[in-house]
Amino acid sequence: MLKLISSMATRQLLGDLAAQWQHMSGVGVVIESVGGVDAARRVQEGEAFDGVVLALEAIDKLVMAGCVVAGSRVDLVESSVAVAVKAGSSLPDISTEAALRTAVAAAPTIGYSTGPSGVALGKLFDKWSMAGDLQNRLVQAPPGVPVGTLVAHGQVVLGFQQLSELMYLDGITVVGTLPDEVAISTIFSAGVCSVCSQPQELARFFAFMASREVADVKQKHGMHPITT
Repeated sequence: MLKLISSMATRQLLGDLAAQWQHMSGVGVVIESVGGVDAARRVQEGEAFDGVVLALEAIDKLVMAGCVVAGSRVDLVESSVAVAVKAGSSLPDISTEAALRTAVAAAPTIGYSTGPSGVALGKLFDKWSMAGDLQNRLVQAPPGVPVGTLVAHGQVVLGFQQLSELMYLDGITVVGTLPDEVAISTIFSAGVCSVCSQPQELARFFAFMASREVADVKQKHGMHPITT
C-alpha cells in the first residue's frame, strides 16, 4: 500500500489515477488531500508518507530541506486559475486584462487561496497598483478550505482559485480562466519522501501518472498534461 499526501488542487485527479493504478497493478494507493501549506509541513515533520504531490516550487523546497529525495521530482500537470461567482449571479466580463481589472475593482469582496495561485494573484494586484485599495475587500480562505465554498456561501462575491478546485463545487458558476495576458498557472509535481518505504513501486506509480495514457483524465479534471 502506497501512502501519499497532496494539496486539494489535485484531489479529484489523484483519486482517479490511484484507482486506475490499483486496478492495473494490484497495488493500493491511499492519498490524503489537505491544504498545501499543511501538506508541506507534515512532510517536513517526517510523517510517514511515501510520496507527496504539491506545486513544483513546494516540492523543490522540500528537496532542499532533505524531506524529498533529490532527483525524484516528476512534473504531472499544469493547472490554470479561474474565477467563480455565486450560482445565479450575473457573470462579469473577464475576457481581457482590462475587463478583469474592472471586475475586480467593482467586486465588494474577493476570495483567494493560501496556495501558489493566491501568491500570484497578489502579485497581479500589485502590478495593477490595486493592492492598497483591495486590502479591506480580500478574504483568504483557510488552508484546505476551497475558495468556492466562500463564494457559494455568499462570503465573497468573486473567487479566484485553480479551475480543478472550483469545477466540482455546488452553488457556484465558473466564469472562466484568466485572460491570456494575465493568466496564472501552477505546475503540480510529485516527489518521493525521504521516509518512503517503497521507492521502486512509487516510481512506477509516478511514471504511470506522468504517462500519455492518462492525459485525457487530466483534461477531464481541468488540467493540462505534462507528459513524458
